[in-house]
Amino acid sequence: MPAESYAMNQINDIQLKQLIEASLFVLGKPLSVKALKETVLADFSVSRTRIQQTLDELQLDYQDRGVQLVKVASGYRFQTQELLSPFLQPLWQEKAPKYSRATMETLAVIAYRQPVTRGDIEQIRGVAISSHIVKSLLDRHWIKAVGHKEVPGRPALYATTSQFLDYFGLKKLADLPALTDMESLHALFDKASIALDDDEDIDEDKVAIENNSSLDVNDNIMIDKNKPTTLN
Repeated sequence: MPAESYAMNQINDIQLKQLIEASLFVLGKPLSVKALKETVLADFSVSRTRIQQTLDELQLDYQDRGVQLVKVASGYRFQTQELLSPFLQPLWQEKAPKYSRATMETLAVIAYRQPVTRGDIEQIRGVAISSHIVKSLLDRHWIKAVGHKEVPGRPALYATTSQFLDYFGLKKLADLPALTDMESLHALFDKASIALDDDEDIDEDKVAIENNSSLDVNDNIMIDKNKPTTLN
C-alpha cells in the first residue's frame, strides 16, 4: 500500500496490521507494544490496547503457518515452527555452535539460583569453573553482573538477561522447566538448538549437575515466582 495512503495520525485496522507485521519481519528481533508505539507508530494516534489486539490477531493468523508469531521476554517476534527446525538446518552452512556441559551447567545454576557469585556456582557444581566459561556467557549476553555480594572481596553477582529468555523462547523465569530431572533441562537446550560438546575436558565436568545432590529438586532449587528479578 502506498505511503500516502497512511494519513498522519490516522490508520485503519488493515494498515495497522500491515505495519506491525512488516516491522516484525524487517527488524528480526522482538518488539514490545511499547517499542512499536514509540517507533513505527509514533506518528499515529493508536492506543496500546489496539496494538495488543492487532498482535493477538496476527498470532491467530499465523498459528497454523510455518512461521509463527510468538511472545518472548522482550516482546513479539516471528519464528519458525519448532517441528520444522530439523528440516531447515541444511539451509545454513555453518553448524550451530557447541557449548561444553560445564558452560551449560553453569548457565543452569545461574538461571535457577540467581543472583549468584562465581564461588556460589563452584560450590553447587562441586568443581572450579574457568573464567572463559563466565566470559563466554557474558559475551553472549545471556548473563550479566547485577551487583556485588557484601562479603570480603565483594564478588560480582550474576543473573540471566532478557536475551537469555528470548534465546530459549521463554517469557519469564517462571517458564523454566522444574528441575525434577535433567531431561527437562536438556529438552530446553534441544529446543534452542544447543549442541553440547562431549569432547570437552572430562576433569572439569567430572561432577555434573545430574550427579550433584546440590541441584536435586528436594534441595529447593526452584524458581521463586514471587522474587523480583532485574532484566535488561
